[in-house]
Amino acid sequence: MPQFQDLEWRGRTVRVEYAWVGAESGRSPLIVFLHEGLGSLAMWKNFPERLCAAVGARGLVFSRPGYGQSTPRPHDEVWGVDFMHRQAYEVLPRLLDALAVEQPVWLFGHSDGGSIALLHAGRFPERVAGLVLLAPHIFVEDITVENIERAKADYETGNLRAGLARYHDDPDSAFWGWNRIWLHPPFRQWNITDEIQGIRCPVLAIQGLDDAYGTLAQIRGIAECLPATQLLEIPHCGHSPHRDQPEQVITAARTFIINHRRQA
Repeated sequence: MPQFQDLEWRGRTVRVEYAWVGAESGRSPLIVFLHEGLGSLAMWKNFPERLCAAVGARGLVFSRPGYGQSTPRPHDEVWGVDFMHRQAYEVLPRLLDALAVEQPVWLFGHSDGGSIALLHAGRFPERVAGLVLLAPHIFVEDITVENIERAKADYETGNLRAGLARYHDDPDSAFWGWNRIWLHPPFRQWNITDEIQGIRCPVLAIQGLDDAYGTLAQIRGIAECLPATQLLEIPHCGHSPHRDQPEQVITAARTFIINHRRQA
């Protein structure tokens, strides 16, 4: 069952939905799951439990403000170009502090969540043991914008809103906060390659070869910035490798985390 933690953010108190999964031993690694731009705690389904069981880890899964059962975004609040920076630099560290998390964590981030993981690790390198990134973004591509425009049409006239309503108390909060900023013309210049230069932890970056929201230039760009990055490019896989090819993702993440814990 989800629990709730109050945080001070944007000059108000917001409620953050979260859940612990997996092993409870203090010696276990802690994996923090960071969802995609339209995701939530519930949308991970049983994947965090499966990964934590494979690794022997404890997991922290939560919905960012504006998503799931967390406090919705006020309908008149427009997110800025720095919206992922604010999640990485403000919300995530405040949540970890509120939950008394002191050990370095493994960040498992999908899409926008992968970008947030990179930003957090670049700003707080001492707090991060390693990164597993699924389809992260480090800059904006035409293919991303084109498919986000298609998502807008589907939300307005298709079935997307009804689908999201199963996972978000306020689907308009989740969708329009994400969609409007990604389609905002100044956001085309968004690029975080400078911010990730200070990352010191091991990185595994995974992308599907059939990803409609980004090309391999994203994870290969991470490897150019951080040459020790391990890459996994998965065929027959779209923007959500943990849903399209879960066994490959679990096997790769398990091997990556266990090997780097042994080396530490």
